Amino acid sequence: MSGSSLTMAPLLASLLLALLAGVAEGGDDGGAKPHVNHGKFKADPWTDGHATFYGGRDGSGTTQGGACGYKDDLAKDYGALTAAVGPTLYKKGAGCGACYELKGPDDDNGDKYVVVTATNEAPPPVNGMKGEHFDLTMPAFLKIAEEKAGVVPVSYRKVACVRQGGIRYTITGNKNYNMVMVTNVGGAGDVVALTVKGNKRVKWTPMKRSWGQLWTTEVDLTGESLTFRVMTGDHRKATSWHVMPRDWQFGKTYQATKNF
Repeated sequence: MSGSSLTMAPLLASLLLALLAGVAEGGDDGGAKPHVNHGKFKADPWTDGHATFYGGRDGSGTTQGGACGYKDDLAKDYGALTAAVGPTLYKKGAGCGACYELKGPDDDNGDKYVVVTATNEAPPPVNGMKGEHFDLTMPAFLKIAEEKAGVVPVSYRKVACVRQGGIRYTITGNKNYNMVMVTNVGGAGDVVALTVKGNKRVKWTPMKRSWGQLWTTEVDLTGESLTFRVMTGDHRKATSWHVMPRDWQFGKTYQATKNF
């Protein structure tokens, strides 16, 4: 074999591997760069915070509205173990959907823990208390402290969200103004960027955050099978290929087959 042939062989092998990686990405990417997610979300270190509670003992009064845009049946996706988080963790809506593990004050039975999803914005930190403020639902608060405590010091850390099933997309609006809510996101849980692509005329289009986890675009998406790409706070991405069929309808929720 000649020297030039020996040089070309590794190059051809590299090109073939790159081509196979692109195919593994799945579907027509419309020219968007392929991405690879390395590993899974890892929990943050423990830090100081404090917790209060709101709503009823069954979690009532915590799913109607809220600064994240989750409401009614959509809010129930996250169950009764949720929290309103202070402005620093809320991040003008970018922190919605993140999961936190809280450790309550020590007692005779040892430490008590609870994992909650951020679904609302809480007031700033309580005077005289350390760290970030978590305003928990009553069911969540009672897992780490007694109701009479009112406000308690906690340790907390951001952890991976464990979800059942794929990412869900709820679309409302009209052909000139589309609004999409993203829920049931695993991994980091907090959506910081969302793009949409149709199967024909609509190329990859960034959506804008309206508020909370509500995303909008004025591009006409009707009549196309829609694919969404979600990026979470740890910069990992998940693509929900053709999650909405060509005959999708406003006011309905569509679930992807995969999650983070």
